[in-house]
Amino acid sequence: MSGVWVFNTNGVIRLIENPQAESQGSSSSRRKVLVYLPTGEVVSSYSSLEQILTGLGWERYYGGDPDLFQFHKHSSIDLISLPRDFSKFNSVYMYDIVIKNPNVFHVRDM
Repeated sequence: MSGVWVFNTNGVIRLIENPQAESQGSSSSRRKVLVYLPTGEVVSSYSSLEQILTGLGWERYYGGDPDLFQFHKHSSIDLISLPRDFSKFNSVYMYDIVIKNPNVFHVRDM
């Protein structure tokens, strides 16, 4: 994960992966995708991601923020929180899934 970490005015920190492209408004920056390694499948929807995570022992968690899709495992304290709108699913969320599921997912440039 390379880039520049920037504090927003509301105090939230975010990663700018390609600062030159973002400052210039360039659309030539490469899009990131989440890949399920056992099949090589690119995760293209929450329904496919939910099927994969369920197979790995994750369960939907409904006790949190209604604006988020959340998953948890009984065997750990980990919680995966994703924006309800898949178009807002970006590399920060992808890397969270990769870290919580070692050797199962990978983030690649498209």
